[in-house]
Amino acid sequence: MIKIINGRIVTPTEVLEGKNIYIDGDTIYEISEEDIEADRTINAHGRYIFPGFIDVHSDTIEKIVNPRKTAVFDYELGLKEAEKQLLQQGITTIFHSFAMYKNTVFGESVLRKKENVLKMCDLIADLHNRNHLIHHRVHLRCEIDNDEAYLAAKELIEKGQIQEISFMDHTPGQGQYRNLEIYRKSIDYEDGKTFEDVMEYHEKKTVLTPAQMKELADLAHAKNIPVASHDDDTIEKLCFNKEIGVDISEFPITLDTAKAAKEKGFYTIFGAPNILLGGSHSGNVSAAEAILEGCGDILCSDYYPQAMLHAVFIMNKKYGVSMPEMVNKVSLNPAKATRIDDRYGSIEVGKKADLLIVDECDGYPVITHVLVDGRTTSRVEYRY
Repeated sequence: MIKIINGRIVTPTEVLEGKNIYIDGDTIYEISEEDIEADRTINAHGRYIFPGFIDVHSDTIEKIVNPRKTAVFDYELGLKEAEKQLLQQGITTIFHSFAMYKNTVFGESVLRKKENVLKMCDLIADLHNRNHLIHHRVHLRCEIDNDEAYLAAKELIEKGQIQEISFMDHTPGQGQYRNLEIYRKSIDYEDGKTFEDVMEYHEKKTVLTPAQMKELADLAHAKNIPVASHDDDTIEKLCFNKEIGVDISEFPITLDTAKAAKEKGFYTIFGAPNILLGGSHSGNVSAAEAILEGCGDILCSDYYPQAMLHAVFIMNKKYGVSMPEMVNKVSLNPAKATRIDDRYGSIEVGKKADLLIVDECDGYPVITHVLVDGRTTSRVEYRY
């Protein structure tokens, strides 16, 4: 048995002091003031103890495997390097988000092609039978003009190799790219294409039918897999998503849309980098504002894993949001949204012992200990 003492334990509702956490195997056995004999003691030295973060939307692996157009590294090497970094960012469960685009207007990437996504999904499924540091999951992002993404999703759901799917629509003039100037600056003009060429493609493209989208949502739900939408910007879009079975609204574009999503029973997700930057890099709603208005349930790393830990402390110190509420947004709430909260997401008796010990160094939060399934997977002390 392992005992963790002298910590400020952040539970879903309060911060406990003067209590110890007891871990038996991979599970939290007891949280109490009693001094029970243990095989090993970890002294938290007055630091916070958080549950491990659950990151439901992350592009990290894509940047590690394919950091430059002509540089492609081994996939398993990439996963092993990624998890070492993610541990120190507090992420103990990662949903690798593979975006399957039909064209390359957002840049070329090996992990946006069907054959490579399938290869990576096979590898992630196999990795859990071998040496690994954190829990790896797959979030398949299906661009609605890509029939290959539709076929891949059906295949992967049947094989049990994905744990979340989402529908994306990057058509300019709506969603994330309502502002055409932002879209113009965001795309990659390869092969001599012009902006007019790209716009003509969008005018003529075919997209998944509502029946196909509902079919995927029904298949996912039959396997207890959550379904998300991406960049909701209107009430009409939310109503459509509700009809086809969407559960989660990722990155709603406006505050009104985020509020409406909450009213309709969706979980809402925002990017933690939005909080560090003081707003959206695409000119959309502020994540901090959404949280303060009660319509921001979950923070994900999106494209910057370091942001999750820092966002928790910024919202607590700068905006006065309680520590339990902010920690829930990176742990319990994403666990609920992805249907794993029976085992993960909070410091409670009977749940898996995925734990972080968090200190502050030079005014920044830092992680000194990480436990995954009750085993210490990272230990760091800063030099003073």
